[in-house]
Amino acid sequence: MLKKMLCAGCLLLWSAIIFAQLTIRVTAVPANTPPQDTLFIAGTFNNWNPGAPNFALQAQADGSYSIVLQPPVGQVEFKCTRGNWQRVEGNAQGGARPNRVFTYQGQAQMVNISILSWEDLGGAPAANSTAAANVQILASNFAIPQLNRQRRIWLYLPPDYATSNKRYPVLYMHDGQNVFDRSTSFSGEWQVDETLNRLFAEGDRGVIVVGIDNGGQHRIDEYAPWRNAQYGGGSGAAYVQFIVETLKPYIDANFRTRPGRDFTGMGGSSMGGLITLYAVLEHPEVFSKAFVFSPAFWFSEESYTHARTKGKRADTRIYLLAGALEGNGSVVRDAQQMYNTLREAGFSARELTLVTHTDGQHSEWYWAREFAAAYQKLFSPDRVRQRVPARSGVLPRND
Repeated sequence: MLKKMLCAGCLLLWSAIIFAQLTIRVTAVPANTPPQDTLFIAGTFNNWNPGAPNFALQAQADGSYSIVLQPPVGQVEFKCTRGNWQRVEGNAQGGARPNRVFTYQGQAQMVNISILSWEDLGGAPAANSTAAANVQILASNFAIPQLNRQRRIWLYLPPDYATSNKRYPVLYMHDGQNVFDRSTSFSGEWQVDETLNRLFAEGDRGVIVVGIDNGGQHRIDEYAPWRNAQYGGGSGAAYVQFIVETLKPYIDANFRTRPGRDFTGMGGSSMGGLITLYAVLEHPEVFSKAFVFSPAFWFSEESYTHARTKGKRADTRIYLLAGALEGNGSVVRDAQQMYNTLREAGFSARELTLVTHTDGQHSEWYWAREFAAAYQKLFSPDRVRQRVPARSGVLPRND
């Protein structure tokens, strides 16, 4: 049957060569090409219209895409798109590529091309990357209109995403440089992709993870809703609005997500933990789960004031993690104070988890080690009870 389909595809292409002028054949597309998208060709032959219906490429039985054109003799310039100029083909790194140029001789000809990337979905991770095969760069320069900046966005898709019709919960994570890939990290990686792939192999249903790079010099400013006299800050609310109003709608529109609050979480460490708790309390209509690792509550007393003021407005699971070796024990004390503050603000013991470790340090290796337990507690609560690691110094709060 497959041979017949392949032959049929070949016959279609060869008949186009015999009876028409120029056949453009796309032999390969990036692995992250959304399967529901239509491919178009735009160029000198159609006034560079990126989504003209008559210039849609047709999928062939052999996995290629093709279109037959009748351009004037001479130089032809073109590019492939997915319907508009924001979704145009790019170079191997996901950046802009020059127009394709071909000299048409006025006779039956075929041009075979490969699309290396899409500008809006970015290129592949670096050659020395430790990211798993199911991690991709969604965009190298995703716009943050709330801050007039751009940012690289990472995307982890579950192992069965391409072979199923399932919809998945989504976890948004800060410091995207450190979430999946040691080659881009500034202090190690969380190994979120390896951990989730292992849990999937053990029966977990899977989750989509969106990693948002920090803004470098703007990191503290973006992760702090309040100002600190010494360190600055103050743009955290705008950063969270970016996730809520811009990034999440894009992810929900382009990927098979379960968009409701019950299936949406956020996670981060240090300042990323600070902004995570702020976001979840500020937008309970959007988020219902929070990984708050080694939180920098020291940055501002407003952290506690905000928790008391907002209080509980919806059932929310919050996982607080702190190590005894962080800040001479101050991070543990701060996490304990936040736990108590949240209890007083109306959250139940069932919703809150505080875990500390005597060997816990302010480091990616610690957060990587503890990610699986936190993930299962928040996203697979029925399975986690027997999976919380019984390490020395673990102090789970279940009162």
